[in-house]
Amino acid sequence: MKQLSECTIGISGLGLMGGAIAAALRGRCGIERGHLFACDIDKQTLARAANEGLIAQGFALEAADEMLGACDVVFLCLNPSALIRFAGDNESSFKSGALITDIAGVKESIARRVQDFRADIDFIPGHPMAGAEKGGFANAGLCDFSGKNYILTPLARNKPENLAFLKSLIYRMGFGRITEVSPAEHDQKIAFTSQLCHVIAAALIDCEGDTAITRFGGGSFEDLTRIAMLNAPMWTELFIENRDALLARVSSFETSLDALKALIAAPDAAGLEALLAAVRVRREAMNR
Repeated sequence: MKQLSECTIGISGLGLMGGAIAAALRGRCGIERGHLFACDIDKQTLARAANEGLIAQGFALEAADEMLGACDVVFLCLNPSALIRFAGDNESSFKSGALITDIAGVKESIARRVQDFRADIDFIPGHPMAGAEKGGFANAGLCDFSGKNYILTPLARNKPENLAFLKSLIYRMGFGRITEVSPAEHDQKIAFTSQLCHVIAAALIDCEGDTAITRFGGGSFEDLTRIAMLNAPMWTELFIENRDALLARVSSFETSLDALKALIAAPDAAGLEALLAAVRVRREAMNR
């Protein structure tokens, strides 16, 4: 792999995360405009990014091969199904020796697809744990990477020097911690820390029809439901793609909810207080 300053980087999918990554590469990593390209289905977004000086050139989807053939590093910022389709359709177009990574919220299906990728390109699956409730390139500025977590699920075929390069780049983009796990462990844990949280937020909003109830909000409601303003197509795909792990987490949550409900209904003040105290201790331990 070349020195970062000599690399040409391409981003496929210039939405919220693609735009935020482009901004981090330019603003934090010192990537010059002439070394940063993007490919997207939305030509207006590409034109805006070029006019703002963020990228050197935007490529329409049908011209993706032209961009990929010039890039030493490629970020695939697409939903899982679109990512797999794009990678498969363009496998022959990637530059020999290129390092490719992705940002998808599920990893097993991605890992299966790229395990048998061309031997002369290196695909390292990843998942930045950052985002914003409002999607699209126009809101990329709301996505702050500072101190956030980044998950990598390296494959046996990945080259150690490419993994080291990618980790260095991730830290320079502002992320504070990188965790390496298997694709299976990623999907099992992300079902709890991300997907279950979105399910709960969606259910909480779904169970109340009074849109003026926010007048009674004091912070708790806002904190719990911010992520209910989600990208419906993307989260539908993530929920279904990881449904076995997610359904197991939903069932576990329902068990805990039933236990709380029973203590409140009893009413068992001592039991409820003990449970809440135990929850507080566990949550504090999670900060360590």
